[in-house]
Amino acid sequence: MKQISLFKPEDLPPRILYEKLFENLPHLSWDEKGGGRPLTSRDFLLKTLIYKALRRIYSLTDIVFELKNNPSVLSVCAGDAFKRIPSVERISSFLRNTPNQRLAKMRDTLVDILIQEGVITAKIVALDSCPILANVKENNLKTSVKDRFDKDRRPKGDPEARLGIMVHYPRPFKKKICYFWGYRNHTIIDVETELSLWEKTLPADKSEIRQAIPMLKELIERHPSLKIEAVLGDAIYDTEDILKFIIKELKAKAAIPRNPRGEKKEGFYLKKNSVYCPADIAMLRKGRMTVDGVTYLQYTCPLYWSKKIRQRYLLCPANHPKFFRQKGCNYLIRLTPSIREEIDYGSQQFKSLYNKRTSIERCFSRLLSITMQNPTTVGLNATRNHCTIAHITSLLVALTAYRSGQKDKIRFIKSFVPNFLDDFRKSS
Repeated sequence: MKQISLFKPEDLPPRILYEKLFENLPHLSWDEKGGGRPLTSRDFLLKTLIYKALRRIYSLTDIVFELKNNPSVLSVCAGDAFKRIPSVERISSFLRNTPNQRLAKMRDTLVDILIQEGVITAKIVALDSCPILANVKENNLKTSVKDRFDKDRRPKGDPEARLGIMVHYPRPFKKKICYFWGYRNHTIIDVETELSLWEKTLPADKSEIRQAIPMLKELIERHPSLKIEAVLGDAIYDTEDILKFIIKELKAKAAIPRNPRGEKKEGFYLKKNSVYCPADIAMLRKGRMTVDGVTYLQYTCPLYWSKKIRQRYLLCPANHPKFFRQKGCNYLIRLTPSIREEIDYGSQQFKSLYNKRTSIERCFSRLLSITMQNPTTVGLNATRNHCTIAHITSLLVALTAYRSGQKDKIRFIKSFVPNFLDDFRKSS
């Protein structure tokens, strides 16, 4: 016998109170008036994509099916269970054509609210970046592609993607470098709450080093109330410019380890007042040189610059490649004091601060759990919007948890919605 239901499915209230989540979301709508297809609210599309992230739905086709199949979700996202459901193309167009500045403004508004309500203090911040692989066949190692990682060619599937590298550690202390086509999401987070403060997505070939100072400046300009006391980062950010900006301009501590690149040249050594090259020959002191305000004492290869020594050797005894490619080796001794001398790398305070840098790894782990690393459309702007929506989702969950009296759950991105929003109904 067929069972008769007293309620229509679309009239049943949702088991999970998504409206409690979305009531903390600032408005995005800037609907234009005009002819053509019926307009779809941008707020509706944004809520749909936030729901897609929280439910870890990987494709736009699946989220459209979810809206058709679940009237309660449609009602929460659109405000009406009988609302016209957008097509895959409409959602894709929203990602591709929405100016990223509009979504970034919403992200900044959420950060402002969290600062005003005392959730975020940002006394200690950390910066890093995360690779975002483009949906192109060049990234699928099971396909046969000619010149797969030739940086001078552009993948047809996403011409705006660029070649980048990812570092893996398959075994302890064994580094492995992999190439990929795509983008990188550069992020600054609040270490205490592990919430993002600022982020931008750029092609994968853009240097992380060159983004650090502009991002810190933009963060301070947008949120002038922040008083940053320390900046954490890995060794890639160990440059004179970045350290000077942190210490001199921000008046903060820099917990960035020394990067040994260029500091030591293998085979060269000092003995008394002379520099010896890998061939155990005393190099010639050529004089001083100044580059970007830093003065060095320059030593050069004596086989090129001393007739007396040149007569003893036909070729470089160490067979150094620079003997053939250029006029021998050069060795520079820095005379200008380095900003690194103001950092006590061996102190307990420095080590304690740097150990907190793992907070940004946990932040990225949560963002990747809501599919930030799996963009559904191609192109730089679409990928930017995809990543910004992931950060908005993270901040929105934190704000909802705080306002619902669950301050210890502000980082529970994966479990807050199914577990604690349902519990909120029971408690209220």
